[in-house]
Amino acid sequence: MSDQHFETDSIRGEDQTPQQPPHTTPIYATSSFTFQSADEARELFADRRQGHVYSRYSNPNTGEFEQKMARLEKSQAAVATASGMSAVFASLAALLDHGDHLLASRALFGSTHQILSTILPRWGINYSYLDVDKPDEWDQHVQDNTRLLLLETPSNPGLELIDLEWVGEWADNHNLILCVDNCFATPYLQQPAEYGADLIIHSATKFIDGQGRALGGVIAGKTRYIEEIRFFVRHTGPTLSPFNAWIFSKSLETLPVRMERHCQLAYQLAEELEQHPRIQWVRYPFLDSHPQSALARKQMKHGGGILVFNLEGGYSQASQFLDNLDMISLSANLGDTRTIATHPSSTTHSNLTQKEQEAVGITPGMIRVAVGLEHFDDIRKDIQHALDQIK
Repeated sequence: MSDQHFETDSIRGEDQTPQQPPHTTPIYATSSFTFQSADEARELFADRRQGHVYSRYSNPNTGEFEQKMARLEKSQAAVATASGMSAVFASLAALLDHGDHLLASRALFGSTHQILSTILPRWGINYSYLDVDKPDEWDQHVQDNTRLLLLETPSNPGLELIDLEWVGEWADNHNLILCVDNCFATPYLQQPAEYGADLIIHSATKFIDGQGRALGGVIAGKTRYIEEIRFFVRHTGPTLSPFNAWIFSKSLETLPVRMERHCQLAYQLAEELEQHPRIQWVRYPFLDSHPQSALARKQMKHGGGILVFNLEGGYSQASQFLDNLDMISLSANLGDTRTIATHPSSTTHSNLTQKEQEAVGITPGMIRVAVGLEHFDDIRKDIQHALDQIK
């Protein structure tokens, strides 16, 4: 029986010493951690001892997720963030200074383009775009103050690929930090660190989670860069919540199984849609019709869970197709168990001008399909029905 007051017992009555070790890591839903002594607190804050002090700095769930991602990406370390875009921004803001210049592949996610074109220039950081199909022109874009190269492969949404072996050597020759967005492929399909990538970025919201439940991001890479990014994240606050970190860590256990099925269904669907009379073209990395299919097979285990196709009638037919879908979801997300259809030109990449969209292969009639895990016949039936109803 306690000799403390009710108010104290209601607060201090929790059991902090479980009798049996849990079979799976529990959620550490705590904002802070206690210290056994003043000396321990001092050593933890001085980084002379490993441990947790505050969940904005670190948390057991976040730490476990980071360690798993570093191992899967064959990298030295990793740091998690609150979203995929905060992972992109933290990578750039932590490593670039006023007066620096960066290079980026032209085919980038719309919000990444906004960071490069609108936000970073306010701080005196400028950029140049590189065309994937013109590697012989890359050298002329390198400046004395160029420090970093950012790229996506496969790109969103055009599914353009960059030869990671070649670009790894090229970035090394120019002494550039190579930063690869590996969101579409996941570490199961390709590991850019094997080709010299210094940093690998993910929106964990996508295939890492795999069920459309939680927002998060993660950057894996070389320790010297990750520690700079970790410092930035700790003190600016885009921290991944323990609950979301727990979700992502558990989701990684099924990543290989899920990606195998995503890829199998996407490849099968892409092959069938190539034969449909309403569709002008289909783009999927492992299709023979993809101009970089040989490269895809060289550096990717499978072709991924995303395909795009084009309808001749532009937005009019694209919007009809989307409105005619019954089962497939209309969403800007991807990497879910549920198949998702998206019109990039009017949604995810709508902040690009028409000229900028054309430069990265986005057309008014393009549909992006993130193939889920439903039965293939049901996915095919819904798409066939939606195509047949176009006027």
